[in-house]
Amino acid sequence: MQRRSFMKAGLVGAIGASLTPWEASGAEISTLFSPRARPPGGPVRLSSNENPLGLSAAARSAIIDALGEANRYPGSPRGPVIEALAAKHGVKPGQIVLGNGSSEVLQMCTQCAGGREVMVIVADPTFEDVPGYARDIGLRVEKVPLTADRSHDLERMRALARDAIGPVLVYICNPNNPTGTLTKSAELDAWIGEAPERVLFAVDEAYFEFVNDPTYWSAQKWIATHANVVVVRTFSKIYAMAGLRLGYAIAHPDMAQRLGNWATGNNANYLALVAARASLGDAAFEKKSLDTNRAGMQVLHRTLNELGLEVLPSHANFAMHRIQGDLVTYNRRMRERNIAVGRPFPPMLDYSRVSIGLPQEMEMWAEALKSFRQQGWV
Repeated sequence: MQRRSFMKAGLVGAIGASLTPWEASGAEISTLFSPRARPPGGPVRLSSNENPLGLSAAARSAIIDALGEANRYPGSPRGPVIEALAAKHGVKPGQIVLGNGSSEVLQMCTQCAGGREVMVIVADPTFEDVPGYARDIGLRVEKVPLTADRSHDLERMRALARDAIGPVLVYICNPNNPTGTLTKSAELDAWIGEAPERVLFAVDEAYFEFVNDPTYWSAQKWIATHANVVVVRTFSKIYAMAGLRLGYAIAHPDMAQRLGNWATGNNANYLALVAARASLGDAAFEKKSLDTNRAGMQVLHRTLNELGLEVLPSHANFAMHRIQGDLVTYNRRMRERNIAVGRPFPPMLDYSRVSIGLPQEMEMWAEALKSFRQQGWV
């Protein structure tokens, strides 16, 4: 019996012998690893910017094949993933730092920025991890409201950094979460090019693959010469690996070493690594993810245009649209329709962030929103 067949048979046997909910169902291994499995009656989840497709077939197969090694520490698959990422980005392996999701990489950036005297500059609103980590260790956080077009106000951020006495950490989420909007890369380049070394830029490109705009490109161009730039990427979005937790930094070798000093040992688990290695280069799955996102986004725009509700231009796998009325009440009403949408993002409490699900899930969301209009709620 081949190893993979042996693993499948062993798992099914173990399930059948256990006292779990799977016992009565007689679930087969294909069901266990279904990309769309969710609890019966569970909500349509449009709340966390997850890829609705589930893992690619290649990643699922790799995980099944690797389960027999899951009792081992993840040393053996770690090197091949780092080498594959280095080849993908045209850098040396020593310039790649893995993290338990991109969240750990952002935590590394916050911790290595320079001690308690660091000023942390972020947009408002933006992804909460960096300001959250900074507050937890007693750092000063300066929030700068987005501009009228919902881009980062780089001029105000630059002024704060220029006036700061000590080291500065600048967090740029581009495209920005929760708005999905872009900050022009040329404007960011202009700042990076003139900034002193005491200003560390953590550029979060979690949604990089979804962008199709000529004014946007990666900040990776700087890492060959600038040790104060970190580009942060993730497998959570385009590769649908949010639950497996794998992210990485691309950085100058000196900065990569600094980041690594703050990394948790064995932070990338065995199954995440084998899934990542299988996902890298899976162009067909990347295209399917983008096509699915595009189809769901069309449903969203059609619905919001029909209802006359403003939606911000999104370059990600979610969108933020205006509502009328109280956001907490709106979210509760969506939950009553068995749909989970995004949490509140102060100060934009008259907007709802909705992740892009499968087209049929977006049609369910559209039906709910239209019914809210009929009742005068939005």
